[in-house]
Amino acid sequence: MSARLMKNWQEVFARVRGVLRRRGRTEQEAEDLTQEAWLRMVCYEDERQPVDQPEGFLMRTALNLSYDAYRSNVSRGEHVELEHAVLLDTAPSTEAVVLARERTARLEVCLGRLPAKTRDVFLASRLEGLPYTEIAKLYGLSVSTVHHHIAQATLRLTTWMEGW
Repeated sequence: MSARLMKNWQEVFARVRGVLRRRGRTEQEAEDLTQEAWLRMVCYEDERQPVDQPEGFLMRTALNLSYDAYRSNVSRGEHVELEHAVLLDTAPSTEAVVLARERTARLEVCLGRLPAKTRDVFLASRLEGLPYTEIAKLYGLSVSTVHHHIAQATLRLTTWMEGW
């Protein structure tokens, strides 16, 4: 190992581990990748030539190893030991599904109570995600009128939906 790296090896390893942690690696993975990168650098120096910039070599090698591990996990699936896995049922409860259906039915009734133009402008914004300028062009309105329709629809729907 070069003398420059020997002098500050703890600081260099900490920086490499920090970069790996910021890129989503666990503490243990960052430690393992840093050690593997250091071993590769030592082998490189033993077999070929001295490394001029050991910190850069170490950083680049650790990042490349991290990328390789990520690609490997994505392509064949990540191995998880069952004893460490926590399985959660993320499906909504029956009660939540029933309440959501009731709220949706109530919202449909409330939307039907809105004036046609206000309803169309509101749905263009909220469901289709159109920007106000595009809605204004589509319906031949000014942008401030689009704001007004959306504000009116939001106020009325909020009032009518209260308690649901």
